[in-house]
Amino acid sequence: MEIVLIKNAMLVNEGEIVQKDLLIHGELIHKIADFIDPKLADNVIDARGLHLMPGWIDDQVHFREPGLTHKATIASESRAAVAGGITSFFEMPNTNPQTTSSEALAEKFEIASKNSIANYSFLFGGTNDNLKDIISIDKSKIPGFKLFLGSSTGNMLVDDPEVLREIFSNIDLPIAVHCEDEVTIKENLSRFIAEYGDDIPIGKHPEIRSEKACYLSSSRAIELAKETGARLHVFHLSTAIETELFENDIPLKEKKITAEVCVHHLWFSEEDYEEKGTLIKWNPAIKKKTDREALWKALNDDRIDVLATDHAPHTLEEKQQVYTKAPSGGPLVQHALPAMLTAVKHGKIKFEKFVQKACHNPAILFNIEKRGFLKEGYFADLVLVDLEKINTVIKSDLLYQCQWSPFEGTTFEASVEKTFVNGNMVYDQGKIIENGLGKRLTFHNS
Repeated sequence: MEIVLIKNAMLVNEGEIVQKDLLIHGELIHKIADFIDPKLADNVIDARGLHLMPGWIDDQVHFREPGLTHKATIASESRAAVAGGITSFFEMPNTNPQTTSSEALAEKFEIASKNSIANYSFLFGGTNDNLKDIISIDKSKIPGFKLFLGSSTGNMLVDDPEVLREIFSNIDLPIAVHCEDEVTIKENLSRFIAEYGDDIPIGKHPEIRSEKACYLSSSRAIELAKETGARLHVFHLSTAIETELFENDIPLKEKKITAEVCVHHLWFSEEDYEEKGTLIKWNPAIKKKTDREALWKALNDDRIDVLATDHAPHTLEEKQQVYTKAPSGGPLVQHALPAMLTAVKHGKIKFEKFVQKACHNPAILFNIEKRGFLKEGYFADLVLVDLEKINTVIKSDLLYQCQWSPFEGTTFEASVEKTFVNGNMVYDQGKIIENGLGKRLTFHNS
């Protein structure tokens, strides 16, 4: 593996932006300094005018393999991810078979070891009847567990209160939860079906998967976590009222209850349903502008700790069905970073704060070994970005297997130039470079 020197880049790391040189030797960052002699390197990249950040660690994606490979595969979506500066991902358990046994988990690791260009790991899924599997799993192999407290793709709803209490009481890894109250959703849906049949206007989605449904479920999960001492991570907040449930006055390493927000809840609002239709149908639903602004505020003031995509592709044919048949979710990994960098340029968030939420905090929260920071001795998962290069999303550039994006036609005000995974350049100015596969993430879990 060649020795690569990145010169004159503006490094974005641990709350600072400073111009430095960075030397990659093998898989690792070997040296960071004001000046590094180009003679030490086989390949010198002059990054003057560019910013260098750690690779985004996306703690929530659905890459659909095994069993749902007509929508996506680990191979296809990991390549879209590195094109979007995401160098590591946690994939969700609602595949087929569901990742609720050690055998299913091993199968996913085997697939990723042969096909993923990004680094990878998998959350282990909980159900109403797999407590023994949860307790017996080797926790050094996984970042945490995933529970669906509201139904979504894959029907992994955990709705038995006693099972929930047992899970919360018996494991000490992070428990990531999808929080929507199923009773509330069913009542709302029945009311709208009675009025519209299956062809419910998409604008009613945030009334069906409502603020009340989100808050009831999130608040109950947090109450249970406080009672049991569980380590709770609430996925994809979508409402202003939920942000009030979280604290910002203690360091992340000391927090027992944390939260995540996703790019689509920061970018879109219910006003976009008229143009985008079911293409922006997500669970939880995109809601009001006031919810979006509250999410930005909580992300900036550290009540929300992590930024993710919840990348969840479906075919265009599936998404274009009537409301009750159109699945929720959409592809995001290729465009989440340009979207967030555009938000940086518009003053929504500082670049340093964005890197904290997308790179540093997932590494801290899930105890990931030697990733998420620009540090000597850490894996060289790096992204060079150009804050002055605009680009418009067009279908021919999409790397998602589903071949559509909710961002088609959108012009972003920044671009991903190069992506390195474990020291290998795997993306360069629009092209995927098959220069090596990603690695299985490792954790400091004992």
